[in-house]
Amino acid sequence: MSASGSLLVDNIGELVTNSPDGRGPLGLRRDAALLVEDGRVAWVGSARDTPAADRRVDAGGAAVLPGFVDSHAHLVFAGDRAAEFAARMAGQPYTGGGIRTTVGATRAASDGELRATVRRLHAEALRQGTTTIEVKSGYGLTVADEARSLRIAAEVTDETTFLGAHVVPAEYADRPDDYVSLVCGPMLAAAAPHARWIDVFCERGAFDADHTRAILTCGRAVGLGVRVHANQLGPGPGVRLGVELEAASVDHCTHLDDADVDALAGGQTVATLLPGVEFSTRSPYPDARRLLDAGVTVALATDCNPGSSYTSSMPFCVALAVREMRMTPAEAVWAATAGGARALRRDDVGVLRPGARADLMILDAPSHLHLAYRPGVPLIRKVLHNGVPR
Repeated sequence: MSASGSLLVDNIGELVTNSPDGRGPLGLRRDAALLVEDGRVAWVGSARDTPAADRRVDAGGAAVLPGFVDSHAHLVFAGDRAAEFAARMAGQPYTGGGIRTTVGATRAASDGELRATVRRLHAEALRQGTTTIEVKSGYGLTVADEARSLRIAAEVTDETTFLGAHVVPAEYADRPDDYVSLVCGPMLAAAAPHARWIDVFCERGAFDADHTRAILTCGRAVGLGVRVHANQLGPGPGVRLGVELEAASVDHCTHLDDADVDALAGGQTVATLLPGVEFSTRSPYPDARRLLDAGVTVALATDCNPGSSYTSSMPFCVALAVREMRMTPAEAVWAATAGGARALRRDDVGVLRPGARADLMILDAPSHLHLAYRPGVPLIRKVLHNGVPR
């Protein structure tokens, strides 16, 4: 939905455009304004040149940024894994095995229960500045449950991802080849009409390289874009396989060798880092500095899920990236906005330039630096989504 008429956002102290016509990597403009028409940015310029508009929002000298683009989230689930989190904080290592706990709860939940969780988390993310979010299936792992998960996800976003290959469910534990055949056949057929992407958890305890290749190839053949969970729990083939298959993004990228970094640097695949996972599992953080210095495009996302990263807060992830992954504040903000857009192969979000979607946030702060400088503080004063104040 977009509001009719034009809307001027002015008295902007610092405008992050992520456009090359501004200063620095964030395309910064000072004393700026922008005009919104029909849900799109129509004009960006100096406050002294502001055009007439039907309505006005006064930023009060604060910073204005593109809405966050969260390119990796698991919002369709039921149940609670707080006890698992407490056990990890007491020293139990994370293995990914708790996914099956959520699968059981999700299968037992009604559509209404799942819908309520998705809408609650989507609204929570929007309040914190996230205006574009990708939502995966992956907690149903039956033909019917994966299809309904994607139908429900599609009610809040166009960026839906089929993750039938999250883990092998218990009923197929001794027949992983049969489960891969199910994913590539009836499950994909039921899921594809509701999905834009296909993803695989390529990891020990989940899917090996051969199974990952087979599933992603089948998804690509029916028109789905490719994404990969890769190298989270240890070294593995996922990153290089993702680059080979021209995946839009490989996500996690915690355990990388030189060949993985070289492959990412030489391709178009984005490395999406998920620091909320490392915070919640007490695992080593990805080396973002190594990737950035090699010329790899990096995105940040929440990985919002009930087990390993139950946060919908992109500002929190920005602060973690700066503190724990040696990113500069500018690099982290870019990765959480324009980087996320790259990971979704979008050029209409994550940027504030004429023609882009009018998704933006006004901070209760004078600069983007405060997102990392004041961690945990609710700094998002106002969000515009498709040009509509939320």
